[in-house]
Amino acid sequence: MTTKTQMANIQDKLQCIGVSSITQIFIGTLSAASVIASLPAQALEIDILPKRVKLGDTISVLIELESQDQPGIPTVTVGEKTYPTFEIAPNQYRSFIPTTPLEKPGVRKVVISGEGQRQRNIAVYVGNRKFRTQRITLPPGKAGTRATKHELTRVKEFKALQTLEKYWNGVFLRPNKGRMTTTYGVRRYYNGKFAHNYYHRGLDYASPTGSAVVAPAAGKVALVGKVSQGFIVHGNTVGIDHGQGVISILLHLNSINVKEGDIVKPGQVIGTVGSTGASTGPHLHWGLYVNGKSIDPMPWKRQSIK
Repeated sequence: MTTKTQMANIQDKLQCIGVSSITQIFIGTLSAASVIASLPAQALEIDILPKRVKLGDTISVLIELESQDQPGIPTVTVGEKTYPTFEIAPNQYRSFIPTTPLEKPGVRKVVISGEGQRQRNIAVYVGNRKFRTQRITLPPGKAGTRATKHELTRVKEFKALQTLEKYWNGVFLRPNKGRMTTTYGVRRYYNGKFAHNYYHRGLDYASPTGSAVVAPAAGKVALVGKVSQGFIVHGNTVGIDHGQGVISILLHLNSINVKEGDIVKPGQVIGTVGSTGASTGPHLHWGLYVNGKSIDPMPWKRQSIK
């Protein structure tokens, strides 16, 4: 009998060869079945989440191997970009593909392969999404605050982390009890000109100075930046490494209660709300990044992502 895995691979093969007639389908099926029977390579069970992807979502690619004897770690590639894959359970691996408002909607060809494993090509459709726009008018001659080289270097290094250990478990918590004032993905016009490379990279919570800021999930404090050290745009900053390419950055803090290297638990107070850096009033900015790109934190707050 043809197993569910074999049928999935047959379908992949048929799509690749582009059969169109009933006769070709029949012949193609027999050929695919013969290949399956003769190849020593083993199949991969693939699950893509969420089922309906839109811009700003994190695409989770879950890969299950048929046996422990399969060598090597599967690779996940979209175009020329290869995304890291991590083992999350025996015989089970996971890779995250981030999407952002700066990308175009449409089909992403996800290629999953590995040593001793048959390659799988899966088309994932990323739907469009409307993001709010803001119109900002700057006075003539006003020069915006610019980040220091030290600040930019530290933040860039932090966002590039790919720690093997997975610290988080379950849904992410709201890092502050204040009212959300700016959502993820907001686009802007400056003096009537659209900023093509800008989108709001996180969630803003308006809250009084001194109100508690908590860790949204377990992790290791990998970045502490202070205004006195040159963090003039981000302000007082705490960066938490949740592991496996997932990081949180919390900006404009008044005070910081942790130091680099600390392991924090979900809900643990890490600092207080402030208005340091490039801020017009007391609020917390929480950015969630996956593999170096800012994604929408809301799905991570609604459901557990492995």
